Amino acid sequence: FKFNKIDICDDKKLNKNFKINKYNYVVNLAAQAGVRYSILNPKQYFNSNLLGFFNVLEASRSNKNIKHLIFASTSSVYGNSQKFPLKESYETSKPLTFYAASKKSNEVMAHSYSNIYKLPTTALRFFTVYGPYGRPDMALFKFTESIVKEKKLELYNNGNHYRDFTYVDDIVEAIVKLIPKPSKKDIPFEVYNLGSSKPIFLKKYLKIIENQLNKKAKVKNKKLQLGDVKKTHASTQKFKREIGKIKLTKITKGISNFIKWYLTHYEKK
Repeated sequence: FKFNKIDICDDKKLNKNFKINKYNYVVNLAAQAGVRYSILNPKQYFNSNLLGFFNVLEASRSNKNIKHLIFASTSSVYGNSQKFPLKESYETSKPLTFYAASKKSNEVMAHSYSNIYKLPTTALRFFTVYGPYGRPDMALFKFTESIVKEKKLELYNNGNHYRDFTYVDDIVEAIVKLIPKPSKKDIPFEVYNLGSSKPIFLKKYLKIIENQLNKKAKVKNKKLQLGDVKKTHASTQKFKREIGKIKLTKITKGISNFIKWYLTHYEKK
């Protein structure tokens, strides 16, 4: 294992790294993520998600060894769809936020490279990934921190959301299965949903966190956040059919693993 700290917006360093290492496979998870921050700072998303991803595409195209480029997209591309579960074939050309727009753009850009340069690319539409080392702006981290520190937590839409939470290890397992299976189509581009297919009410999600911490949350109810959707629910039939089944982690187990990690890293220093 080698770690190189390189900004994907720096095309010269990125290209040099690709030339030296002669990669066979690329898994691009580098991006500015999150819906809410994209409302405040869209330029950050333009730099990382559009320019940065273009550089990854170019580096992959230039390196003739690349057999498969896999990259993170998002369930946010579906917008406020009312048809569930969400299937890869559904309309995704009307994103509600610039974050979603940047990720949909990645899919379109990759498709063009697959068409012109025959670079095999696969987009993975992640559905609310959670677990240890999760982002501090995600619900699980914020809820846990607020409860532990006895601070008020903000519950958007009064907690009347449904979210398809997906445990991080399950995502990793799916990516590992996918790496040696690039598309064999004339245009070698593919897109898959990665989710649990078991959406959970946000209030219930909070209840599980409270039960595991054995502590009650102090809640401040807030209205629906601009750009937020009320429900996500992935159809994962296509992935199961074409790539294989994934053993899913139960939500109680996933939250428990996160809480153990959080208490070890943030509360016992």
